Amino acid sequence: MKPGKLVVFSAPSGAGKSTLINSVMGEIPALRYSVSATTRRPRPGEVDGVHYFFLEREAFEAMISAGELAEWNEVHGNLYGTPRSFLDSCTERGENVVLDLDVFGKRRFDQVYPANLGILILPPSLDELERRLRGRGTDPDEVIQVRLRNARAELAAAELGNFRYRLVNDDFRQARDELVGILLAELG
Repeated sequence: MKPGKLVVFSAPSGAGKSTLINSVMGEIPALRYSVSATTRRPRPGEVDGVHYFFLEREAFEAMISAGELAEWNEVHGNLYGTPRSFLDSCTERGENVVLDLDVFGKRRFDQVYPANLGILILPPSLDELERRLRGRGTDPDEVIQVRLRNARAELAAAELGNFRYRLVNDDFRQARDELVGILLAELG
């Protein structure tokens, strides 16, 4: 059996990465979404091993010390990371694994899995990104400003990243079709 591949998507908030990923998940054979580990408590309806691997902080820190995480970060007081054992068992079974990492997590991931397929999703412009963020109607202006600052930093860092493809999400249908073509060509 041919081993599966690791496909890492990165994008600034508002570029449409999650929507694009979700739109192709059922269409590409043997494609599986990565399950991350976290120290945060499960939300109602979340299932351990399906949505996340829910761990106590001590267990997570032990995984860090043992080198069992491909990448990890602390966000709002909780730890999040990608267990290597999950990725390795999936790819050994021939499953292609999709990961959603920011560009900084992607750089850490590249140190452990340098042969991953990196796909950077870009907005057509920062003005359009701001329009999309405001159009959501979910965040106050100060949060949008933080997201835009973060987007500028992510886009600058992405220039140094290991991305085989850079896909501009200007027209969703066209971006989705292009993404399907990339995945079918790369994953066979």
